[in-house]
Amino acid sequence: MASKSLPPSAASNPGSSSSAVPSSSKRPGSIPHDLAVEIREWYQFQTVLSNHEAAWRDRYSFLLSRGYKLRYRYEPGWSPSWLNLDIDPAYCDDAIDTVLPMVLDAKRLSDGATVCIKRIDPKEITDEVKIAKYLSSVELSRDPKNHCVTIWDHFKDPIIPKVEFIVMPPLRRYADPEFGAVGEVVDFVTQLIEGMEFMHKHLVAHGDLTTQNIMMDARPILPSGWHFVAHNCTLDGVTPVSPLARIDYPVRYIIIDFDCSVRLSPGQPHLITNFGGRDGDPPEYKSRDPYDPFKIDVFTLGNVFFKDFYKIYEGLDFLAGMIDIMKTPNFRQRPDAETAMKYWLNVRSHIDVGRARWRLQKRNETLGERVVYGAVAFAREGVHRMKHMLSGEVRSDSKACMTWSN
Repeated sequence: MASKSLPPSAASNPGSSSSAVPSSSKRPGSIPHDLAVEIREWYQFQTVLSNHEAAWRDRYSFLLSRGYKLRYRYEPGWSPSWLNLDIDPAYCDDAIDTVLPMVLDAKRLSDGATVCIKRIDPKEITDEVKIAKYLSSVELSRDPKNHCVTIWDHFKDPIIPKVEFIVMPPLRRYADPEFGAVGEVVDFVTQLIEGMEFMHKHLVAHGDLTTQNIMMDARPILPSGWHFVAHNCTLDGVTPVSPLARIDYPVRYIIIDFDCSVRLSPGQPHLITNFGGRDGDPPEYKSRDPYDPFKIDVFTLGNVFFKDFYKIYEGLDFLAGMIDIMKTPNFRQRPDAETAMKYWLNVRSHIDVGRARWRLQKRNETLGERVVYGAVAFAREGVHRMKHMLSGEVRSDSKACMTWSN
């Protein structure tokens, strides 16, 4: 689900056809020579598939029969196009490999949409697929508080029966691009606590509710789309993306990856052991005593708010109390998701909505950076207000930004 960070100039095409050289690469000067050299030096274009890539190639025909077409690189019999053409590999679609070994993009034949296919290799016994499908069921999908990733399709592997595949929408790292306004942080916190409360209501504890497993549906701020691998480029793999401000075009945040998750039965005691993901900070991990998996989620999400926002940006004082209660050392005294949401809604109701459009200032910004970023933010806000004036639309700050006072 995450994207590999290629240089913004990395030229690659999502590959809706088997053409080795995308049309965008044929445009003279589509990538300046010096940038092409930079890409070539930064990225080692592999002419032989790695072992995990070969596994995708071996399933090319099967996935095609399921309605999903992998990129040209993974067609059986593939030969690197740049070896036979007088062209830089940076221009070639088939020079781009995978994002992660278990994740690959494809085109859905029914509508040409880009999808994300994840290979679930059960080296460890988990209920990842069952839980993901349950949270993505038709009934639960109707709930607007459901922020869990949608599972579009699911099927078994034809070669290794224990391996499964799930098909999901392509998502983007939630902080790419970076947050720019206070109101965006308020919206993020609201959505994530809401999503956690939803999961817990249905007796699912995520177990790894950390930065890596929080994504976003970036279509509102990138309406023209983005390249699945070269995520700083549009779909043509050449043009740098120009994201809109999420304060004006709010995005939806999505929780992914349930390989550490557990689903309890109604009435089952909320005390277990050997549960949790990559965040090693919850104090209960240091004890051999059973602990509450739902309280682990509360702690780890509070850690996201602390590490990704409060430590980095100034002006987020309203998060301090919220973080403190979510990271209460004794899990028995730590609030559950429902209580955390009630606490947050009370905090949010006391935040002046006029702060919504305030620029986020990083704590480590130099004076020069603050002057420059402040001027850019001021100019952007001026353009925003002018657009609404010219359109004849009258909007108060509380309506134009966030309606958290409701």
